[in-house]
Amino acid sequence: MTNDDGIDSPGLAALTRLAVTAGLDVVVAAPATQSSGASASITAVREEGRTVVQRRELPDQPDVPAWAVQAQPGHIVVAALSGWMDPAPDLVLSGINHGANVGRAVLHSGTVGAILTAAVHDVRGLAVSLDVALHPTGERNWDAADDLFPHVLQLLLDSPAGTSLSLNVPDRPRTEHRELRHARLAEFGAVQARVDDIADGGLRLGEIEVGAEPEEGTDGALLAAGHPTLTALRSVTEDESGLVPEWLARSDRVQV
Repeated sequence: MTNDDGIDSPGLAALTRLAVTAGLDVVVAAPATQSSGASASITAVREEGRTVVQRRELPDQPDVPAWAVQAQPGHIVVAALSGWMDPAPDLVLSGINHGANVGRAVLHSGTVGAILTAAVHDVRGLAVSLDVALHPTGERNWDAADDLFPHVLQLLLDSPAGTSLSLNVPDRPRTEHRELRHARLAEFGAVQARVDDIADGGLRLGEIEVGAEPEEGTDGALLAAGHPTLTALRSVTEDESGLVPEWLARSDRVQV
């Protein structure tokens, strides 16, 4: 169990509760601090060559082993699957993220990066995200995935090794959810980066909500309409379009 919002996030507590209720043998290892936008980075804070790790007790799950790791979620997953944990995890759960992970912008998500890293090791993974507005008001519905989680978990467990699923749920009471829908990725994400200020010696990046309406049938459009969405993602693999072989076959190809 990991995330990119940090060990103290309410979303991690919510997903841990769901995993424990489902009967899973849960171990939590999450970034010590906010790591959003980390993608699949494997960077970490090290002291004398060792990644800094601190044992923690989760307030609502004192019996669940938990560690705060001064590293990005991708690093945590690599470590967990490469000898840190014995036995190595059979499943990686990531979230619940504070904000939707939709569109091709999932490339930058640390929440999604964790499960795509697991897929490289042929381990199944599920990322769960809550569609929180960029500037939210009121309380968050951290129980929004409660009804869906057992069914999506079973789908994942029945799937081939290395399967990566991304579940996005509306930030509204479950009684207001429409039916779960399979969704393809929108062209953009829900939020985009923007340079807010440029000055000598640096620049300041900010975030804005995407103004354009997402394409019909995509994760962004369905989520905005009140549907939880489920998308299967593929980790890094070669492009089978034939572009490189065709280029290499040309008589005028570059000689080096």
